[in-house]
Amino acid sequence: MTTKTRLLLKFAGLTGALFLSLGVAAPQEARAELRIDITRGVVEPLPIAITSFAGAGGRDVQTGADIAKVISADLERSGLFRPLDPRGFLQTPEQLRTGDPRYPDWKALGAQALVAGNTTTGADGRMKVDFRLWDVAAGQYMHGLSYTAPAQEWRRIAHIVADAIYKRLTGEDGYFDTRVVYVAESGPANVRKKQLAIMDQDSQNHQFLTDGQTLVLTPRFSPTTQEITYMSYFNKKPRVYLFNIDTGRQEVLGDFPGMTFAPRFSPDGNRVVMSMAQNGNTDIYTLDLRTRRQTQLTDSPGIDTAPSYSPDGQKIVFESDRGGSQQLYIMDANGGGTKRLSFGEGRYGTPVWSPRGDLIAFTRQRGSSFAIGVIRPDGTGERILSEGYHVEGPTWAPNGRVIMFFKDLPAGDGRGRNSKLYSVDITGANERRVSTPLDASDPAWSPLIP
Repeated sequence: MTTKTRLLLKFAGLTGALFLSLGVAAPQEARAELRIDITRGVVEPLPIAITSFAGAGGRDVQTGADIAKVISADLERSGLFRPLDPRGFLQTPEQLRTGDPRYPDWKALGAQALVAGNTTTGADGRMKVDFRLWDVAAGQYMHGLSYTAPAQEWRRIAHIVADAIYKRLTGEDGYFDTRVVYVAESGPANVRKKQLAIMDQDSQNHQFLTDGQTLVLTPRFSPTTQEITYMSYFNKKPRVYLFNIDTGRQEVLGDFPGMTFAPRFSPDGNRVVMSMAQNGNTDIYTLDLRTRRQTQLTDSPGIDTAPSYSPDGQKIVFESDRGGSQQLYIMDANGGGTKRLSFGEGRYGTPVWSPRGDLIAFTRQRGSSFAIGVIRPDGTGERILSEGYHVEGPTWAPNGRVIMFFKDLPAGDGRGRNSKLYSVDITGANERRVSTPLDASDPAWSPLIP
């Protein structure tokens, strides 16, 4: 996906003109009983059959097959679905295009859900993709939509279809039509090269955003997904930058008198919250992006840093050693009403509020052991999701179900940190490596792409 392309989407239920143009009676969407209950923790993956999307011929046929593969990979990676081997399918995509499923055939394969679709490229180069979802066990149609976009955006259409299937079968929003920005690392440990990189959540469409001539740290998406805030060193002094993904333009937010750390957007995108060190003390400040006015929020003798807004913008969670050890605290967005959140053994840091508002992710260090965990905003329900030699930097998928982080593995050869990205479900299940061309750290997951 090119970042300068704007996807045009046309949504239509398959009871409309599109379905009539195929010469097939429009199915009536029924109240389906098939649903994955993801509130029970670890669940058995749902067997689902995803056929190649039928095409009129040539490029459409290949694209239809590619779309099905991307949908299958997205759903399988969530850990909630088990796509079945297409080699065992007894109905062809063309048969499903013009007729109903033969439910006994799909039941014999063990499928509980079935997905089929069509692709058609018009003379203007735009592609129309529709899909249908059936409940095999109940023998009924469940859902269907149509999308229109430039043909080169077929991969993004596949992610959007996967999101629609995920939502219909789980009741929660998907997270596949998203991107991840992170710090790509290379070179020996004493001359580490760090540059901004961006990719789709499935590691495709990878791009480097900076050339690595200056050190970059802590990239974070804006709520619109079009801008990134990050920290970089200029003449050995840290600066906070805004980077526009569409244009490649970067802007200095300001030259601050002291060290600046961990910038992060407010939910409305109008402010950046960060920590600054002045006169030997590190506190949390906000910067209004419209007026460039700074407002100090904390004033304690400890180090206050790593702030993160609640989704409604009313609260801020941060880390501080004001109580003698590094712990998590919550305050009002104006700096008042500060309360301690964590009371466990070890050092707690890098807190990030879930997009749903129900959990806060954090990093915990206890001795030489690191862990990624979650805790409720009232301080209850603390759980560890992943532990390792060095795990850090949690970031949330936009639906609040999955966390991505980076993990350092002992290199032992002087190459550097040997850091990699991983994802894990909030149940602690389904931990997976996220592929990147170089070492990777400090990921930030985008909201759903508008």
